[in-house]
Amino acid sequence: MTALLEIVALSKHFGGVKALSDVSFSVEPGTVLGLVGPNGSGKTTMFSCLTGYLKPTHGEARFEGRSLSGLSPERVCKLGVVRTWQKVRPLAKLSVLDNVVVGALCRTGSVKKAREIAHEQLKLVRLDARASVLAGALPIGERKKLEVARVLATQPRLVLFDEVMGGLNTSEKEELSELIVELRRKGLTQIVIEHDMKAILRVSDRLVVLGSGVKLADGAPAEVVREPAVISAYLGEPIAAG
Repeated sequence: MTALLEIVALSKHFGGVKALSDVSFSVEPGTVLGLVGPNGSGKTTMFSCLTGYLKPTHGEARFEGRSLSGLSPERVCKLGVVRTWQKVRPLAKLSVLDNVVVGALCRTGSVKKAREIAHEQLKLVRLDARASVLAGALPIGERKKLEVARVLATQPRLVLFDEVMGGLNTSEKEELSELIVELRRKGLTQIVIEHDMKAILRVSDRLVVLGSGVKLADGAPAEVVREPAVISAYLGEPIAAG
């Protein structure tokens, strides 16, 4: 199977700090790849390099065979690669619906069509009953759902979820985990950054582990969590997968 995304020797340096060093991996269509590692390991930097917010120092990422290097975030989004952010910042003075409409306008110049897309995505994340509420009034769990709906409204081919479950309670994490699995069933390719290993093992087909900017492991979740380098750098002790 041809990879949807290929990351080839990607590096990002900030002065003398090597946030990423020659990281390579690929993502197959319709799969969920879990990207894990300790804080400061380069995960969010990777997302920013993939989506045009940072320019890699070396190496490149190819989406459907096309290099993403030098493209603006808007152009990357048009190609079908979008991300969420750890710190969710909705357009607070707009309604929940209008926040998602903004995302949908990436794909259509018709406000009517954008509203139809927005309603569909709000229903998918179970936020349709809150469509008329101002986004700034939402609690964190619903803000996370809104972020997901806005990203999905761009009609992406690849979604990068950056700690979308961070700060949520157990039931909210469960709901978002179920959504990620549902999106995979629909054929949407995803890369998920998440520190909750129970959640990431549930949703991932494959794991890539970063540590201090380098790739420590890449493979089936059940195998990766048993690797000594991963246990030492991140997990602290072996965990059960599955």
